[in-house]
Amino acid sequence: MRPVILRRGLVALFAAAVTFGAITQAQAETLRIGYQKYGTLVLLKAKGTLEKRLAAQGVDVQWTEFPGGPQLLEGLNVGSIDFGVTGETPPVFAQAAGADLLYVAYEPPAPHSEAILVPKDSAIKSVAELKGKKVVLNKGSNVHYLLVRALEDAGLKYTDIQTVFLPPADARAAFERGSVDAWVIWDPYQAAAEQQLQARTLRDGQGIVDNHQFYLATKPYAQKNPEVIKTLVEEVRAVGEWSKANPQDVTQQVSPLLGLPTDITLTSVKRQGYGALFLTPEVVAAQQKIADSFYQLKLIPKPLSIKDVIWTPPAAVAKAQ
Repeated sequence: MRPVILRRGLVALFAAAVTFGAITQAQAETLRIGYQKYGTLVLLKAKGTLEKRLAAQGVDVQWTEFPGGPQLLEGLNVGSIDFGVTGETPPVFAQAAGADLLYVAYEPPAPHSEAILVPKDSAIKSVAELKGKKVVLNKGSNVHYLLVRALEDAGLKYTDIQTVFLPPADARAAFERGSVDAWVIWDPYQAAAEQQLQARTLRDGQGIVDNHQFYLATKPYAQKNPEVIKTLVEEVRAVGEWSKANPQDVTQQVSPLLGLPTDITLTSVKRQGYGALFLTPEVVAAQQKIADSFYQLKLIPKPLSIKDVIWTPPAAVAKAQ
Protein backbone atom coordinates (compact mmCIF):
# COMPACT_ATOMS: atom_id res chain seq x y z
CA MET A 1 0.00 0.00 0.00
CA ARG A 2 2.90 2.37 0.64
CA PRO A 3 3.71 3.04 -3.06
CA VAL A 4 0.06 3.97 -3.66
CA ILE A 5 0.04 6.33 -0.69
CA LEU A 6 3.32 7.84 -1.83
CA ARG A 7 2.00 8.39 -5.36
CA ARG A 8 -1.14 10.01 -3.98
CA GLY A 9 0.98 12.25 -1.80
CA LEU A 10 3.12 13.29 -4.75
CA VAL A 11 0.03 14.02 -6.84
CA ALA A 12 -1.43 16.14 -4.05
CA LEU A 13 1.89 17.98 -3.62
CA PHE A 14 2.11 18.63 -7.36
CA ALA A 15 -1.47 19.92 -7.43
CA ALA A 16 -0.75 22.24 -4.51
CA ALA A 17 2.37 23.54 -6.25
CA VAL A 18 0.42 24.24 -9.43
CA THR A 19 -2.28 26.04 -7.45
CA PHE A 20 0.30 28.14 -5.61
CA GLY A 21 1.98 28.99 -8.91
CA ALA A 22 -1.34 30.08 -10.38
CA ILE A 23 -2.04 32.29 -7.37
CA THR A 24 1.41 33.87 -7.60
CA GLN A 25 0.96 34.49 -11.31
CA ALA A 26 -2.45 36.06 -10.69
CA GLN A 27 -0.94 38.39 -8.10
CA ALA A 28 1.85 39.34 -10.49
CA GLU A 29 -0.77 40.37 -13.04
CA THR A 30 -2.74 42.57 -10.64
CA LEU A 31 -1.69 46.11 -9.70
CA ARG A 32 -3.04 46.79 -6.21
CA ILE A 33 -3.43 50.52 -5.58
CA GLY A 34 -4.03 52.12 -2.20
CA TYR A 35 -5.83 55.46 -2.18
CA GLN A 36 -7.48 57.88 0.19
CA LYS A 37 -10.93 59.39 -0.20
CA TYR A 38 -9.50 62.65 -1.49
CA GLY A 39 -6.86 63.29 -4.16
CA THR A 40 -5.83 62.57 -7.73
CA LEU A 41 -6.07 58.79 -7.41
CA VAL A 42 -9.79 59.08 -6.64
CA LEU A 43 -10.24 60.85 -9.98
CA LEU A 44 -8.07 58.32 -11.78
CA LYS A 45 -10.14 55.48 -10.33
CA ALA A 46 -13.37 57.14 -11.48
CA LYS A 47 -12.12 57.78 -15.02
CA GLY A 48 -11.12 54.18 -15.69
CA THR A 49 -8.37 55.15 -18.16
CA LEU A 50 -5.67 53.31 -16.23
CA GLU A 51 -7.57 50.02 -16.42
CA LYS A 52 -7.91 50.37 -20.18
CA ARG A 53 -4.20 51.02 -20.73
CA LEU A 54 -3.00 48.31 -18.39
CA ALA A 55 -5.40 45.73 -19.84
CA ALA A 56 -3.26 45.87 -22.99
CA GLN A 57 -0.30 44.81 -20.81
CA GLY A 58 -2.30 41.97 -19.27
CA VAL A 59 -2.62 43.73 -15.93
CA ASP A 60 -5.77 44.13 -13.82
CA VAL A 61 -6.21 46.94 -11.29
CA GLN A 62 -7.48 46.49 -7.75
CA TRP A 63 -8.30 49.53 -5.57
CA THR A 64 -8.24 49.66 -1.75
CA GLU A 65 -9.26 52.73 0.27
CA PHE A 66 -7.33 53.76 3.41
CA PRO A 67 -8.26 56.38 6.03
CA GLY A 68 -4.82 58.03 6.02
CA GLY A 69 -1.23 57.94 4.82
CA PRO A 70 0.26 56.01 7.77
CA GLN A 71 -2.30 53.23 7.35
CA LEU A 72 -1.76 53.15 3.60
CA LEU A 73 1.99 52.76 4.01
CA GLU A 74 1.43 49.98 6.52
CA GLY A 75 -0.49 48.29 3.71
CA LEU A 76 2.55 48.71 1.47
CA ASN A 77 4.81 47.39 4.21
CA VAL A 78 2.83 44.18 4.78
CA GLY A 79 2.37 43.58 1.05
CA SER A 80 -1.38 44.11 0.75
CA ILE A 81 -0.93 46.83 -1.90
CA ASP A 82 1.75 47.66 -4.48
CA PHE A 83 1.33 51.40 -4.95
CA GLY A 84 -0.17 54.39 -3.14
CA VAL A 85 0.00 58.10 -2.38
CA THR A 86 0.66 59.98 0.88
CA GLY A 87 1.97 63.29 2.14
CA GLU A 88 5.60 64.05 2.96
CA THR A 89 5.89 62.61 6.45
CA PRO A 90 4.37 59.08 6.36
CA PRO A 91 7.11 57.70 4.06
CA VAL A 92 9.76 58.90 6.52
CA PHE A 93 8.16 57.02 9.41
CA ALA A 94 7.60 53.98 7.19
CA GLN A 95 11.23 53.90 6.01
CA ALA A 96 12.40 54.26 9.60
CA ALA A 97 10.25 51.24 10.49
CA GLY A 98 11.93 49.17 7.78
CA ALA A 99 9.31 49.33 5.03
CA ASP A 100 10.67 48.16 1.66
CA LEU A 101 9.34 51.07 -0.39
CA LEU A 102 10.47 53.36 -3.19
CA TYR A 103 9.49 56.93 -3.98
CA VAL A 104 8.17 56.91 -7.55
CA ALA A 105 6.82 60.41 -8.25
CA TYR A 106 5.57 63.58 -6.56
CA GLU A 107 2.99 66.31 -6.99
CA PRO A 108 3.95 70.03 -7.10
CA PRO A 109 3.92 71.93 -3.78
CA ALA A 110 0.60 72.69 -2.09
CA PRO A 111 1.60 74.72 1.00
CA HIS A 112 -1.85 76.25 1.51
CA SER A 113 -3.61 72.89 1.81
CA GLU A 114 -2.45 72.26 5.39
CA ALA A 115 -2.55 74.60 8.36
CA ILE A 116 -2.49 75.16 12.10
CA LEU A 117 -6.02 76.17 13.09
CA VAL A 118 -7.38 77.77 16.25
CA PRO A 119 -11.03 78.31 17.27
CA LYS A 120 -12.60 81.51 15.94
CA ASP A 121 -12.76 83.10 19.43
CA SER A 122 -9.27 81.96 20.54
CA ALA A 123 -7.02 84.54 22.12
CA ILE A 124 -4.02 82.94 20.40
CA LYS A 125 -2.81 85.18 17.57
CA SER A 126 0.59 83.69 16.69
CA VAL A 127 2.44 80.38 16.67
CA ALA A 128 4.70 81.68 19.44
CA GLU A 129 1.64 81.82 21.71
CA LEU A 130 1.22 78.05 21.42
CA LYS A 131 3.90 77.57 24.09
CA GLY A 132 2.51 75.27 26.76
CA LYS A 133 -0.70 74.71 24.78
CA LYS A 134 -2.34 71.48 23.60
CA VAL A 135 -2.01 70.92 19.86
CA VAL A 136 -3.81 67.99 18.22
CA LEU A 137 -2.67 66.26 15.02
CA ASN A 138 -2.46 62.88 13.32
CA LYS A 139 0.91 61.44 14.29
CA GLY A 140 3.18 60.72 11.33
CA SER A 141 0.97 62.57 8.84
CA ASN A 142 2.09 65.37 6.52
CA VAL A 143 1.10 68.05 9.04
CA HIS A 144 3.57 66.69 11.59
CA TYR A 145 6.40 68.39 9.73
CA LEU A 146 4.38 71.59 9.30
CA LEU A 147 4.08 71.79 13.08
CA VAL A 148 7.80 71.20 13.58
CA ARG A 149 8.77 73.91 11.07
CA ALA A 150 6.18 76.43 12.29
CA LEU A 151 7.43 76.07 15.85
CA GLU A 152 11.05 76.48 14.75
CA ASP A 153 10.14 79.56 12.73
CA ALA A 154 8.45 81.05 15.79
CA GLY A 155 11.48 80.38 18.02
CA LEU A 156 9.89 77.48 19.90
CA LYS A 157 11.05 73.92 20.45
CA TYR A 158 8.88 70.92 19.68
CA THR A 159 8.86 70.14 23.41
CA ASP A 160 7.44 73.59 24.21
CA ILE A 161 3.94 72.38 23.33
CA GLN A 162 1.76 69.46 24.40
CA THR A 163 1.05 67.22 21.44
CA VAL A 164 -2.16 65.21 21.32
CA PHE A 165 -2.27 62.52 18.64
CA LEU A 166 -5.69 61.78 17.16
CA PRO A 167 -7.04 60.89 13.69
CA PRO A 168 -8.93 63.69 11.89
CA ALA A 169 -12.48 62.88 12.99
CA ASP A 170 -11.52 62.57 16.66
CA ALA A 171 -9.25 65.61 16.40
CA ARG A 172 -12.11 67.72 15.07
CA ALA A 173 -14.33 66.61 17.95
CA ALA A 174 -11.64 67.57 20.46
CA PHE A 175 -11.16 70.90 18.67
CA GLU A 176 -14.90 71.65 18.71
CA ARG A 177 -15.38 70.90 22.39
CA GLY A 178 -12.36 73.03 23.33
CA SER A 179 -10.23 70.28 24.88
CA VAL A 180 -7.27 71.33 22.68
CA ASP A 181 -6.00 74.78 21.79
CA ALA A 182 -5.03 74.20 18.16
CA TRP A 183 -5.46 71.65 15.38
CA VAL A 184 -2.90 70.90 12.67
CA ILE A 185 -4.79 69.51 9.70
CA TRP A 186 -4.95 69.14 5.92
CA ASP A 187 -7.62 69.54 3.25
CA PRO A 188 -10.48 68.81 2.95
CA TYR A 189 -10.77 68.70 6.77
CA GLN A 190 -9.01 72.06 6.88
CA ALA A 191 -11.43 73.75 4.47
CA ALA A 192 -14.40 72.20 6.29
CA ALA A 193 -13.22 73.54 9.66
CA GLU A 194 -12.55 76.97 8.18
CA GLN A 195 -16.05 77.28 6.71
CA GLN A 196 -18.20 75.21 9.08
CA LEU A 197 -16.53 76.17 12.36
CA GLN A 198 -15.06 79.51 11.25
CA ALA A 199 -11.71 78.18 12.48
CA ARG A 200 -8.92 80.71 12.10
CA THR A 201 -5.66 79.89 10.31
CA LEU A 202 -2.72 80.57 12.60
CA ARG A 203 -0.15 79.45 10.02
CA ASP A 204 -0.27 77.43 6.82
CA GLY A 205 2.67 75.90 4.97
CA GLN A 206 3.54 78.93 2.83
CA GLY A 207 7.22 79.78 3.21
CA ILE A 208 8.10 76.89 5.53
CA VAL A 209 7.02 73.58 3.90
CA ASP A 210 6.30 72.34 0.38
CA ASN A 211 3.61 69.82 1.34
CA HIS A 212 4.37 67.49 -1.55
CA GLN A 213 2.26 64.43 -2.20
CA PHE A 214 4.38 61.36 -2.95
CA TYR A 215 3.53 58.28 -4.98
CA LEU A 216 5.24 55.21 -3.59
CA ALA A 217 5.55 51.56 -4.54
CA THR A 218 6.94 48.47 -2.92
CA LYS A 219 10.52 47.98 -4.06
CA PRO A 220 9.96 44.47 -5.51
CA TYR A 221 6.95 45.60 -7.55
CA ALA A 222 8.58 48.75 -8.96
CA GLN A 223 11.75 46.89 -9.93
CA LYS A 224 9.88 44.04 -11.63
CA ASN A 225 7.23 46.14 -13.36
CA PRO A 226 8.79 49.38 -14.69
CA GLU A 227 6.39 49.57 -17.64
CA VAL A 228 3.37 49.36 -15.34
CA ILE A 229 4.79 52.10 -13.11
CA LYS A 230 5.54 54.21 -16.20
CA THR A 231 1.96 53.89 -17.42
CA LEU A 232 0.59 54.61 -13.95
CA VAL A 233 2.57 57.84 -13.54
CA GLU A 234 1.56 58.99 -17.03
CA GLU A 235 -2.10 58.48 -16.20
CA VAL A 236 -1.79 60.20 -12.82
CA ARG A 237 -0.12 63.16 -14.53
CA ALA A 238 -2.80 63.36 -17.22
CA VAL A 239 -5.63 63.33 -14.66
CA GLY A 240 -3.79 65.96 -12.63
CA GLU A 241 -3.42 68.30 -15.60
CA TRP A 242 -7.11 67.84 -16.42
CA SER A 243 -8.02 68.54 -12.80
CA LYS A 244 -5.98 71.74 -12.70
CA ALA A 245 -7.83 73.01 -15.78
CA ASN A 246 -11.29 71.87 -14.62
CA PRO A 247 -11.70 72.55 -10.86
CA GLN A 248 -15.48 72.84 -11.11
CA ASP A 249 -15.80 69.43 -12.78
CA VAL A 250 -13.49 67.89 -10.18
CA THR A 251 -15.56 69.44 -7.41
CA GLN A 252 -18.80 68.01 -8.75
CA GLN A 253 -17.20 64.57 -8.91
CA VAL A 254 -15.44 64.60 -5.54
CA SER A 255 -17.97 66.45 -3.38
CA PRO A 256 -20.40 63.50 -3.04
CA LEU A 257 -17.51 61.16 -2.18
CA LEU A 258 -16.40 63.46 0.63
CA GLY A 259 -19.91 64.21 1.84
CA LEU A 260 -19.04 67.90 1.81
CA PRO A 261 -20.75 70.91 0.20
CA THR A 262 -19.35 72.00 -3.14
CA ASP A 263 -17.99 75.32 -1.84
CA ILE A 264 -15.81 73.55 0.73
CA THR A 265 -14.69 70.95 -1.79
CA LEU A 266 -13.83 73.62 -4.39
CA THR A 267 -11.58 75.39 -1.89
CA SER A 268 -9.72 72.12 -1.30
CA VAL A 269 -9.49 71.31 -5.01
CA LYS A 270 -7.98 74.70 -5.84
CA ARG A 271 -5.33 74.40 -3.11
CA GLN A 272 -4.11 70.99 -4.24
CA GLY A 273 -0.98 70.44 -6.37
CA TYR A 274 -1.43 68.71 -9.75
CA GLY A 275 0.85 67.18 -12.37
CA ALA A 276 2.91 64.21 -11.12
CA LEU A 277 6.64 64.25 -11.93
CA PHE A 278 9.54 61.92 -11.28
CA LEU A 279 11.67 63.00 -8.34
CA THR A 280 14.35 65.66 -8.80
CA PRO A 281 17.48 66.12 -6.67
CA GLU A 282 15.87 69.20 -5.11
CA VAL A 283 12.80 67.26 -3.99
CA VAL A 284 14.97 64.45 -2.62
CA ALA A 285 17.02 67.02 -0.66
CA ALA A 286 13.84 68.55 0.78
CA GLN A 287 12.61 65.13 1.86
CA GLN A 288 16.00 64.37 3.40
CA LYS A 289 15.67 67.53 5.49
CA ILE A 290 12.38 66.22 6.87
CA ALA A 291 13.96 62.88 7.77
CA ASP A 292 16.91 64.60 9.45
CA SER A 293 14.60 66.84 11.47
CA PHE A 294 12.56 63.91 12.76
CA TYR A 295 15.69 62.00 13.71
CA GLN A 296 17.10 64.98 15.60
CA LEU A 297 13.81 65.28 17.47
CA LYS A 298 13.96 61.54 18.26
CA LEU A 299 10.64 60.99 16.50
CA ILE A 300 12.28 58.26 14.42
CA PRO A 301 14.89 55.84 15.81
CA LYS A 302 17.63 56.12 13.19
CA PRO A 303 19.02 58.40 10.47
CA LEU A 304 17.72 57.77 6.95
CA SER A 305 19.06 58.14 3.42
CA ILE A 306 16.21 59.20 1.14
CA LYS A 307 18.28 58.92 -2.05
CA ASP A 308 18.62 55.18 -1.41
CA VAL A 309 14.87 54.65 -1.80
CA ILE A 310 14.18 56.58 -5.01
CA TRP A 311 12.90 54.63 -8.01
CA THR A 312 14.93 55.27 -11.13
CA PRO A 313 12.64 55.25 -14.18
CA PRO A 314 13.83 53.75 -17.47
CA ALA A 315 15.99 56.29 -19.35
CA ALA A 316 13.40 56.83 -22.08
CA VAL A 317 10.71 57.54 -19.49
CA ALA A 318 12.80 60.04 -17.57
CA LYS A 319 13.74 61.82 -20.79
CA ALA A 320 10.11 62.01 -21.89
CA GLN A 321 9.18 63.83 -18.71
